[in-house]
Amino acid sequence: MAAYTLPFEKPLLDLQNRIDELRRVARENGVADPQDAARLETELADARRQLYANLTPWQKVMVARHPRRPYTRDYVAAFVKDFSELHGDRLLSDDQSIVGGIGWIGERRVMVIGTQKGRDTKSNLACNFGCPYPEGYRKALRLMRLAAKFGLPIVCFIDTPGAFPGIEGEERHVAEAIAVNLREMFRFPVPILAVVIGEGGSGGALGIGVANRILVLEHAYYSVISPEGCAAILWKNRSHADTAAAALKLTASDLIELGIADEIVPEPLGGAHADPAAAADFVRDAILKNLAQLGKLGPEQLLEQRYAKFRAMGIFKEGALPPLTPPPLPEDTV
Repeated sequence: MAAYTLPFEKPLLDLQNRIDELRRVARENGVADPQDAARLETELADARRQLYANLTPWQKVMVARHPRRPYTRDYVAAFVKDFSELHGDRLLSDDQSIVGGIGWIGERRVMVIGTQKGRDTKSNLACNFGCPYPEGYRKALRLMRLAAKFGLPIVCFIDTPGAFPGIEGEERHVAEAIAVNLREMFRFPVPILAVVIGEGGSGGALGIGVANRILVLEHAYYSVISPEGCAAILWKNRSHADTAAAALKLTASDLIELGIADEIVPEPLGGAHADPAAAADFVRDAILKNLAQLGKLGPEQLLEQRYAKFRAMGIFKEGALPPLTPPPLPEDTV
């Protein structure tokens, strides 16, 4: 895939182009690496560090959607050994937007389930741009039941803008499929770990997100709705997506503060797309650490902890109930 630069990264690209040009001229003239290039390299690293330390919520959404960002299959290839993919929901078809199978992470045998996007038009069409159909959630549920039967921990990778919103999803009952997953995931007496590796959009993400621990990558996001969808509803204009992103409190630090996520997984400087191998190491280490902690809990403790975690989410206020009947209409409208 060709290089892709996010809009706010343009100053970094300009610096990189200057470095490349200096080195090209030096090579053509048989000169060693110029000092100016080394100085600019340091300047570039400092600029990138400062930029990524101060990203706005909307810029973090852009990073989470970067087309070179590692997806579920990339993490599986990086550190899940002897992975055996399992296909189909045994009802309709095999939805390629959800990947699942058994493998080893370190010394632990696990069931891995995750949403999957494509890298180009062909692969995006094959996996429906990472938006699962109902049969994808039913496949995930089948694999989770299999994991519970054999006592395997479940590791879910979340990276989806949301479930498929088209007529096919409604015809095949996508809301019911997600709802059943939510109910059943509270009943599995095995450790469940969810890792938001990119986008965590709406019920599409929550359909495989009921877990004992929820980890979020540093530049990933998790939200009830996409910023564009929120802006379209509130302001009737998707151009206000940056304002919506700030209001939704969807960044990793916001999720920790709100008690939704349990841990932020660091990313390499410049985001996971800048160094996928290093990002995979960070994710693997976080998974192993949390599985080791959850492995100390018995089945009943896992169920109680998972239930208590989700019951504690949200903020509510006690007070008098609002009137149950609408107020009378003004006389001039009767």
